Amino acid sequence: MMLSDSELSVASAIEAGQLLLDLRATFGDLDPADTDTANRLRKEADRASHLLIVDRLGSARPNDCILSEEGKDDLARLGADRVWIVDPLDGTFEYGQGRSDFAVHIVLWIRDESTPTGGRLEASTVELPAQKLTRTDTDPADLSFALPTDRPIRIVASRSRAPKWLPTAVVILAERLGREVEVIDVGSVGAKVNEILCGRADAYVHDTGFYEWDVAAPYAVAHRYGLHASHVDGAPIVFNADPPYVTSLLVAIPPLLSDLRVVFAEASSS
Repeated sequence: MMLSDSELSVASAIEAGQLLLDLRATFGDLDPADTDTANRLRKEADRASHLLIVDRLGSARPNDCILSEEGKDDLARLGADRVWIVDPLDGTFEYGQGRSDFAVHIVLWIRDESTPTGGRLEASTVELPAQKLTRTDTDPADLSFALPTDRPIRIVASRSRAPKWLPTAVVILAERLGREVEVIDVGSVGAKVNEILCGRADAYVHDTGFYEWDVAAPYAVAHRYGLHASHVDGAPIVFNADPPYVTSLLVAIPPLLSDLRVVFAEASSS
């Protein structure tokens, strides 16, 4: 029986996630100081996951194009109507440290000239294998979002490339809301969005650029659950672009969005 696009996406992501866990287990206890072993694991894992996903998608949908972090960018995708956007291992650094905040991203871009961006995202999966959690854009969208009452406001940012203006934004936002605001470090983009969905964070911001495979699947999942997701300036993100580069990303719970927009604009211009 032929799998639907969503079923194919989920099955491929789950299988790749299990492969990543199994491969890491063969390396035994990881020593964070042993960078040579960690880097060898990361390289092997990226490649193995890529090959598995490309095989599964290619076998099931031979006429579709695939844009993967680990594959060659075939520009035939620019004229295609269906393009799978894949990150076989997002959060590679964290994976090599034995952490759980890494993910597999798979999503299907479908050409749709009726949309402002020329396409729509479907069959999105963010697989978090070490957390035993799968997020998709077919999950029940039954979450409600409110400002937390039992903890500080939390903004997720990149460990190594957080916006330079973020410390200023934290101060301004804390003053504006009259409460504590803190920044937390999480690995994969998919894992960052999941922190918001789990109620452990309230926003994620990035403004130093990354690639479509980092963003596309978490972006679609965020929208499915009712989060705001866009460029930092509020513009929608265009996928299947040349180059496949995304300049910024803001994901936030709706009750915080208007404050974030004001504060981020002020902080980034100061």
